[in-house]
Amino acid sequence: MQVAGKVVVVTGGASGIGQALCETFHRAGAAKVIVVDIDGERAAQVAASICGASFRCDVGKEADIQRVIEETERLYGPIALFCSNAGIAAGFDPLGDNAALSDDGPWQKSWAVHVMAHVYAARHLIPRYKSRGGGYFLNTISAAGLLSQVGSAVYSTTKHAAVGFAENLAISHRADNIRVSILCPQGVDTAMLRALPKGPQSSDGDLSPEQVAQDALAGIEQEIFLILPHKMVLGYLRNKAENYERWIGGMAKIQAKMRADFAAVQSAS
Repeated sequence: MQVAGKVVVVTGGASGIGQALCETFHRAGAAKVIVVDIDGERAAQVAASICGASFRCDVGKEADIQRVIEETERLYGPIALFCSNAGIAAGFDPLGDNAALSDDGPWQKSWAVHVMAHVYAARHLIPRYKSRGGGYFLNTISAAGLLSQVGSAVYSTTKHAAVGFAENLAISHRADNIRVSILCPQGVDTAMLRALPKGPQSSDGDLSPEQVAQDALAGIEQEIFLILPHKMVLGYLRNKAENYERWIGGMAKIQAKMRADFAAVQSAS
């Protein structure tokens, strides 16, 4: 799909990968880029810089997603590309037992943002897409959804679920000319990543949000389901599929090193 002349919505668009996506789609000639974020003020600033529009939205609430879709189409025309990009870093604790976290804390928040936000967007857009012959979803997920995330069962589990939903969406609605891409980078130089403890997995290098956004645009233009800005992730995924036991062992070693490094930092402070 070419984004030129199209209406595009980006959630989590006020910063990081989301902001870079907004700017990239604008440069690619989108008719209107809608910047959606829980930080309404910052979303408005980004929108002003690209002649776009903005909405404040909590993507974990279906009514907010529905309002964004309805108001965007009322004011600016049919949405051609909806990017569910918003994400949160919750439940990261390399030394803790992540399963012990309470349901109404990181688990519920992450499930709402990383999974149900994608469901809500599809729920309210698929009938519209079908009625006009097609449409596109870009879901920003993470390599953690394909591999795992040492230090956070919450992040890993919800990202895996997001991959599962996107796969089903792509399969179920291919005949409706509805296309889906998932964007699955490893480390990206954003405020969210910088707030987390460094781990051995960061040795593959952190990409800029701008590079990730460019890769996303190229993937959309080619209608590729799996977009991997970090190319080595494909090799890791193959290794996982070929020998699960060996892969689990290798990840456990990464976990052990992260715990040791994190404990050393904690002791020093």
